[in-house]
Amino acid sequence: MTDARLRRGRVSLAVAFFVQGVTFALLVTRIPAVQDRYGISDGLLPAFLAAVPVLAGVASVATEKLAARAGPAAVLRWAQPLVLLALLGVGAGSELWQAALVLGGFGLAVGALDAAMNMLGVNLQRAYGRSIMLGFHASYSLGGILGASLAWAGAYGDLTLLMSYLPVVAVLLPAALAASRWYAGGDRVPVDGSEAGRAAGGVPFRLLLPLCLVMSFAYIGDSTVSNWSAKYLQDVLGGSEELATVPYNAYMVTTLLGRAAGDPAVRRFGAAAVVRGGAVLAALGFAVVAVAPAAWAGLAGFTVLGLGLSVLVPQTFAAAGRLFPGDSDAAVARLNVFNYVGFLIGSPLVGALGEAWSYRGAMLVPMVLVLVTVVYATSFGARGARYGGGHERPHTVDVG
Repeated sequence: MTDARLRRGRVSLAVAFFVQGVTFALLVTRIPAVQDRYGISDGLLPAFLAAVPVLAGVASVATEKLAARAGPAAVLRWAQPLVLLALLGVGAGSELWQAALVLGGFGLAVGALDAAMNMLGVNLQRAYGRSIMLGFHASYSLGGILGASLAWAGAYGDLTLLMSYLPVVAVLLPAALAASRWYAGGDRVPVDGSEAGRAAGGVPFRLLLPLCLVMSFAYIGDSTVSNWSAKYLQDVLGGSEELATVPYNAYMVTTLLGRAAGDPAVRRFGAAAVVRGGAVLAALGFAVVAVAPAAWAGLAGFTVLGLGLSVLVPQTFAAAGRLFPGDSDAAVARLNVFNYVGFLIGSPLVGALGEAWSYRGAMLVPMVLVLVTVVYATSFGARGARYGGGHERPHTVDVG
């Protein structure tokens, strides 16, 4: 793979991550408006919300087979336009069955998209010979910040969902299609003799399990912040309604900063050290939130959480690629399912514990789960996971 092709592939994949960040934020931040538009009751809403990650998990598993036949680039090339069109469909419909149809389509397409994007990211990182995975997820975080801002502007301007989504899709869809011409990283990478046996053996679940647990724990923490930070700051810590909107935005900003700085940190210290540091920092953030005496302290805790959690998911995908170098696409597709497992478990778990016990106590559960990641940090490698400088792996292409 030539230097120019790698560079174009890296930029085009960053565009795909960015577009998905915008798209997903536009949907999840306007859930109340979606509920009102379609007349979805409070009792029925959890079923709709749960169906999306369930279908995404099914599609992620299916993507393993699709990518084996057509390559992850081809899967991403059709999945991203379908996600954007499904978002537009959410804004265009009015009947309950239409909501079920387009949200189901969104879930299936987003599962394929997430798996394919991370497959390409893992393969590109291997071709580069140094850590670049966190940069892709930083692009996603940047897109999420923009998408949430656009959603706020639409709500503030009292725009309909269709009028909010249509201009964004009109810009992002051509951009995604143009970028898709340059996708790279789907090529099979030869493995050396020491890796050949592992490649031929497929992806044993017992070897992948530690990374699956880390992925689930990370998304339990993430869904806790996204679903409960506003309520916690307002109802538990006595913050104002305006202040309650700040924690998630602060979390997203520090997630972006953590991911932007993460690749140089991995190159210098190694993935295992970065994961350990991120897990400890995230646990500290949850601890601060749990004991916060006032809203300002809770806000500080949620801000620290973004820095800690930001590194876990990208490095988990990268570790799967290193662990199964000859079958990384399958490993990533299976690991991606636990993204949705964590999302499904996290919010209901905190809500149930908060109602039965206390919301302060409930914050200790994701704290402990994230801290368990430290135990599994050895799964992220010690030497092979360190890139850059004197630790860079030998490779044939120097892409700078």
